[in-house]
Amino acid sequence: MASGAEGWTDLLAMLSDPARLRVLRALESHELAVGELARALQMPQSTASRHIKPLFDAGLVSRRVEGTTSLYRVDHAGLAGDVRSLWALTRQRLIGSAQAQDDDARLGAVIALRRLGTRGFFGRIGGEWDAVRRALFGESVGSDAVLGLLDPTGVIADIGCGTGEVAQRIAPYVARVIAIDRESAMIEAARKRLAGVRHVEFRRGDVKKLPLKDRELDGAVAMLLFHHLDDPAAATIEIARTLKSGGRLLVIDMVEHTRSEYRATMGHRHLGFSQRDARTWAKASGLSLDRWQRIVPETTAQGPGLFSALLTRRAKA
Repeated sequence: MASGAEGWTDLLAMLSDPARLRVLRALESHELAVGELARALQMPQSTASRHIKPLFDAGLVSRRVEGTTSLYRVDHAGLAGDVRSLWALTRQRLIGSAQAQDDDARLGAVIALRRLGTRGFFGRIGGEWDAVRRALFGESVGSDAVLGLLDPTGVIADIGCGTGEVAQRIAPYVARVIAIDRESAMIEAARKRLAGVRHVEFRRGDVKKLPLKDRELDGAVAMLLFHHLDDPAAATIEIARTLKSGGRLLVIDMVEHTRSEYRATMGHRHLGFSQRDARTWAKASGLSLDRWQRIVPETTAQGPGLFSALLTRRAKA
């Protein structure tokens, strides 16, 4: 990069691009191939390459060739003096943002996949093991099998059931499932999906006034529902009414994100939620927030990251 005023303005222009800042931040943490970077940042590989090039040309990023693969990482020699100070200030502003947290979670998943290929049989087939397992046993073998931990005598509600995916997964492991949705078309789709499963009951109703008795449920699941609601705290209060002592509510939804277009394209009321939001729901409803956890993202997923929050109705002293 040229020195003097012209070089400085070129640097400022380069670092004014939010996508390029995300690239630089990722490459400061890890040495990455272009494909890995693209998966971590949810951008096309050609876009990742396009953003790497000016950073490489400016000496901010170095390249190492391993076989046929080019690996990139921040060149700390290039980040010297005023450039280092500028980057440090910029990076500090990015820390803690919803976008940065999402990038970090996906980057961790990408690195974890890389580490698979080092041990014994599993080392020999490496990152192909997941594909081998899916070919042998199907896509959902792991996630479905752990549902065996559920209480087989339990009554569980799938609130905002949609086409009945959650109800279908839960049904083999509990005594009864109550699938609830306000849209008749969704209830009908869920009925077709679960035709022949006798212990699934379908009820049409809104989360504002659930068609459930007080303390009817051992547990409830609200998956990708809360971001459509005007008042998730009020919904949590209503769900809490239906839980027995010790009953649990599992909320699965998006973490905070910046994809404001979802408001117009998909009718989202909220751009994700934080752990602080889950604490607010718990306090309003009298439930205890036992766990809030980011869900490890699929490296091929295109949407925002997800979280699970587990809330419990405690027995009164």
